[in-house]
Amino acid sequence: MAKKKMDSKMEYLFNGILSLTTVEECMSFFEDICTVTEIIEMSKRLTAAKMLSDNYTYTDIIEKTGLSTATISRVNRCLKYGSDGYTAVLRHLDEKGEDPFDTEE
Repeated sequence: MAKKKMDSKMEYLFNGILSLTTVEECMSFFEDICTVTEIIEMSKRLTAAKMLSDNYTYTDIIEKTGLSTATISRVNRCLKYGSDGYTAVLRHLDEKGEDPFDTEE
């Protein structure tokens, strides 16, 4: 996938995100900057990435997340050919023992 050049505004955004120190701060920031639907969709995509890396089938992922096959395919392409963003986040979460299925809503 093509990499976009980061400009100063993007760097400012990412540095702002990195400055947050708690889940609560992160949630407050993302609630301000994104719609609730956008946050939900991002969380579904990260869950799909975790499930793909754990060799779940598309059917299982659709059932658990409600994502379309097109979105799951896009996440899968990012895992295989992307910038390793999902891979880095999943690695950090695994190191912390985080799992999207530890608690059910």
